[in-house]
Amino acid sequence: MRDTRSSRTGWAIVAPFLMALLAMTGCSKKDEGTGAAPAAGGDAKPKIVKLAFITNNASEFWKIAQAGVRKYEKESKVQVDVKMPSNGTTEEQNQILENLSSQGYDAIAVSAVAPNDQVPVLNKAAEKSKLITFDSDAPKSNRLLYIGTNNYEAGKALGAHIVKLLPNGGKMAVFVGMFSADNAKQRLQGIQDAIAGKNIEIVDKREDNTDRAKARSNVEDIINAHPDLNLVAGLWSYNGPAIAAAIEALGKKGKVLAAVFDEEEETLTAIENGTIAATVVQKPFQFGYLASKWAHELATKPDAARAQIPADKSIDTGIDLIEKSNVAEFKQKLAEMKK
Repeated sequence: MRDTRSSRTGWAIVAPFLMALLAMTGCSKKDEGTGAAPAAGGDAKPKIVKLAFITNNASEFWKIAQAGVRKYEKESKVQVDVKMPSNGTTEEQNQILENLSSQGYDAIAVSAVAPNDQVPVLNKAAEKSKLITFDSDAPKSNRLLYIGTNNYEAGKALGAHIVKLLPNGGKMAVFVGMFSADNAKQRLQGIQDAIAGKNIEIVDKREDNTDRAKARSNVEDIINAHPDLNLVAGLWSYNGPAIAAAIEALGKKGKVLAAVFDEEEETLTAIENGTIAATVVQKPFQFGYLASKWAHELATKPDAARAQIPADKSIDTGIDLIEKSNVAEFKQKLAEMKK
């Protein structure tokens, strides 16, 4: 019969050493990939930081911004939840903001659909989360920082190019999802100031409320209604492809010029084939990367991050003007960013 007393005695001697070894191993293990912030109490498990990036619609433009978000995620080993409102409505975005706030998100970056109308919802989110804006600002809200284009200057840049395209003056129309969005208002104001005194008249303006079919039909309707129209301008990213499709369908290529914003693939193709004359591009990759970085730092190092916010609470990511002469080079750079 086996003597169990000796084995029990041996285990009693060895067990404390094994337990100490396991404890040391557990203490040396690192938490990775969490973006965790130290929790109160020292020995408590670090809190997982919850970050979100909310666009104002689901256009192709935002896939470039999403690539910037993913780059920051890889560098910092954090997770940033990207939310793209499928309908692009104020109500849909408000619901997303309310849901994230109620779920305890530490920091939220948002491109406001209708900044002035959304101030109460944005401020409510800011009470629970560090709130920043990108692309479309909401300066009347309690957001901490805006990251994106100086949309007024971007509008002026496109307006200056429109003056070059229409050296003898002419008539133009402007298309956008919603003129209530700050970026739309500021771009339009920049265009208007740039063409002032140049004998260029804006004869019509149309909204499409992010409805892609309506975006195209608006252009077709206006071109048909104004046989002497010289140029059409699109203020949001998907307006470029809608304008190109309408011009080509109506056989107006070369007769009605186009100047737009952003770098949708169809827009760049239309520049290559001459349907669109130029586009002012923003830096959506930087929107995603910098918004993620600031959201993370404000959530985990709030005092240090707040101290680094510029006095005007704004970071201008800049613009580029793309036309036929540099579109191939730009497309190559864009492909690299998307990787």
